[in-house]
Amino acid sequence: MSNEIPQTGLTDSAASGLAYLTFIPAIIFLAIPPYNQSPSVRFHSWQSIFLSIVLVCVWVVNFILMFIPFIGWLISILLMLGLFILWLLCVINAFNGKRFVLPVLGALAAKQAGV
Repeated sequence: MSNEIPQTGLTDSAASGLAYLTFIPAIIFLAIPPYNQSPSVRFHSWQSIFLSIVLVCVWVVNFILMFIPFIGWLISILLMLGLFILWLLCVINAFNGKRFVLPVLGALAAKQAGV
């Protein structure tokens, strides 16, 4: 007879990757055990929340830039493309069990997650 506890639910890397889909799964993972006890899931959830806040701020800037022909449009497209690439790197690394630390946001996430 084995004393192992059967694992149920998502793995840490799956939960970490899913936290980046929107801020909603990130908040859920921060509130529900056993995910809120995993340092990796907490880090990725907090980084996802901070990245979502940055995305909303960039959307506001993009809205203003869309009124500037050509230059504003180009800057707007580059900003959104850059954020999409950062988000994609975070998702891919989280699903692979790695930690991709974003500048500034990663430090804030690590502090909030306690890692």
